Amino acid sequence: MPAPSRPGAEVLYFCTVTATLILVLVVVTALAFDFTNGFHDTGNAMATSIATGALRPKVAVLLSAVLNLVGAFLSVEVALTVTNAVIKVQDDSGAPVPELTSDHGYALLLIILCGLVGGIVWNLLTWLLGLPSSSSHALFGGLIGSTVAGLGWAGVKWTGSGDELGGVLGKVILPALASPVIAGLVAAVGTWLVYRVTSGVAERFAERGFRWGQVGSASLVSLAHGTNDAQKTMGVITLALIASGQWSDTESVPVWVKLSCALAMAAGTYIGGWRVIRTLGKGLVEIASPQGMAAESAAAAVILSSSHLGFALSTTHVATGSILGTGVGKRGAEVRWGVAGRMVVAWLITLPAAGVVGALTWYLGNALGGAAGPAVVFLVLLALATFMWLRSRRAPVHAGNVNDDWQGTPSTPASKEHAA
Repeated sequence: MPAPSRPGAEVLYFCTVTATLILVLVVVTALAFDFTNGFHDTGNAMATSIATGALRPKVAVLLSAVLNLVGAFLSVEVALTVTNAVIKVQDDSGAPVPELTSDHGYALLLIILCGLVGGIVWNLLTWLLGLPSSSSHALFGGLIGSTVAGLGWAGVKWTGSGDELGGVLGKVILPALASPVIAGLVAAVGTWLVYRVTSGVAERFAERGFRWGQVGSASLVSLAHGTNDAQKTMGVITLALIASGQWSDTESVPVWVKLSCALAMAAGTYIGGWRVIRTLGKGLVEIASPQGMAAESAAAAVILSSSHLGFALSTTHVATGSILGTGVGKRGAEVRWGVAGRMVVAWLITLPAAGVVGALTWYLGNALGGAAGPAVVFLVLLALATFMWLRSRRAPVHAGNVNDDWQGTPSTPASKEHAA
């Protein structure tokens, strides 16, 4: 459709096109983040089941994808205020603050877009390196970085108000420090008890029983993950729609947003994220079925308890802590503390690293302005994603070699199966 010829109409037309473009880019980028969240976090639920042979790799990721899809529809109670936990862009009702809604919400949409880019880039980098890291913390870090760049340090909720344990410190950092320790202790005690109780049971019968138990416990973790993580992207997209004037209800999420987010996460989960699955399943501990069931049960218990208490726990931190705990709880088990140490380093720098990317892309988008700013930011994301995907092809990990003996990343040629 040609632009109107009158000067005033031309300005209005340009603003409308720019607003539509950045809104579309935010929605597409948010769904891309959900997709990376899915394949990055598949290992949290299924790595131990794959490592012990309780489930075949392709069956495991399919089951996890279905349960993530179902979980995404179970609850959206916190979706509209998830970003409000760490940045000051919404009021108590979930609506964006008025000063960020001029020009069809351009300022807020640019902050959201760059925050999502920060989260995706960190997810892809840690996936490339085979390091389990928190997708939730990557998203929060990206949003914090772009918010600091756009609104200053005062735009971030660093602590809670009054007696409330909130903000970045209470909702993100403290749970991140405590959750893997708690999950590890629960898993260590559970593993010790399991081996004590089953010491007189024939190994073949114990293995068979615990493998069936793993299917149930891993399914519960997948369901909890879908219920928890999909909400974050639903909230981000709904906030963008409200800021641009395309949605006004601050107490509900559009049906198409729920459906698209659920499908994006499920699709990402089905891709597998084999590099991270391999590290969790083979790199930390040579795990047996009793340990796998203990790890998954501990992870599910901690995740569900934290959801009830309103803490934004990382499922990655919980799952990793529980797997390490099973190594501690089993006498004679080898725990690869060097691998665990690299994971901890990745955890510590997730927030600042994703924040730096979010801030840099905001400066780039803001400097270019108009439609060019968000378009170039999106192209930068595509370039970085393509580069990391091509790098991953040099040493592909797939369903066929994910359970190979641990020697780092397998160096076998790519098979016909999908590698991720």
